[in-house]
Amino acid sequence: MSKEQLRVFSGIQPTGNIHLGNYLGAVKNWVDRQDLYENIFCVVNSHAITIPQDPKILKEKTYELCAMLLACGIDPKKSTLFIQSEVQEHTSLAWLLTCITPMGDLSRMTQFKDKSQKNPKNIFAGLFNYPNLMSADILLYKSHLVPVGEDQKQHIELARDTAIKFNRDYGELFIVPEPLIQSEGARIMGLDDPTKKMSKSSGDKPNHLIALLDDSDTIIKKFKKATTDSEGIIAFDKERAGVYNLLTIYQCFTKESKEKIESDFAGKGYGDLKTKVAEAVIEGLKPIRETYLKLTNEKEYLQKILKEGAEHARSIAQATYKEAKEKMGLI
Repeated sequence: MSKEQLRVFSGIQPTGNIHLGNYLGAVKNWVDRQDLYENIFCVVNSHAITIPQDPKILKEKTYELCAMLLACGIDPKKSTLFIQSEVQEHTSLAWLLTCITPMGDLSRMTQFKDKSQKNPKNIFAGLFNYPNLMSADILLYKSHLVPVGEDQKQHIELARDTAIKFNRDYGELFIVPEPLIQSEGARIMGLDDPTKKMSKSSGDKPNHLIALLDDSDTIIKKFKKATTDSEGIIAFDKERAGVYNLLTIYQCFTKESKEKIESDFAGKGYGDLKTKVAEAVIEGLKPIRETYLKLTNEKEYLQKILKEGAEHARSIAQATYKEAKEKMGLI
């Protein structure tokens, strides 16, 4: 099967502010691969409510994220972009999958363990069951590939196991998806703690992440405070997490080889490195910010794109769900 025939599904939650880690680790790769596959991109707002959300803010963030994805380069002529809650088959199929998924499989999911430990008195059933919704997102579109970071492979493994089990017990229907893992820039770390992945959930720490809508002064200030080390050598050494993270970000924006980057920074200090990284990020994000601001003032255009995206997604989802429920004996 050629790449042009392969379907890719990607989802992103509309919580917090989309940041450099989201962009370099996921969204930029989605954009760059639009000509290689049939792409379905989804703002997974139903996943967001596994923990309490302010309804008004969630709605605003959902539309803001859709505009940001378009600003980053998602082309509605090449890819399908829609909001998860507008295609009801996601939650409908998730229920069918919940009924065939052992509780033991769900209890082993790392994210459930992490989030439930942080809020032991506030654990909802949705947080426990959400991997089934994630599996439904993927299997509903008979997706061949799912772009994920190394830390998300567990969810794809569950979706694969679920597809295999369903096909075995009820008859062939789902494609068993494969993870599509990006090697370069797939894991951007926090500027304040380069041993931890840059995350929206740590966004309350002022110098942890670079939001795509941060202004130039803010970006420069955050990079100046980025954690490095005392060695003073600028090289791609994974054992020196802070410097390695800065160089990785720089390489993602400049597209230069590791050898050239190390050569250019030979004999220079961390101050020079931080300044150059900040400049590269500011320049790289400038067109995204400009396009985003334009799109947020063209709400009818945004609504049109999302409506068309949902209609196309729904046409695929309805057919898959209908077949799945019939195979399970539902009328």
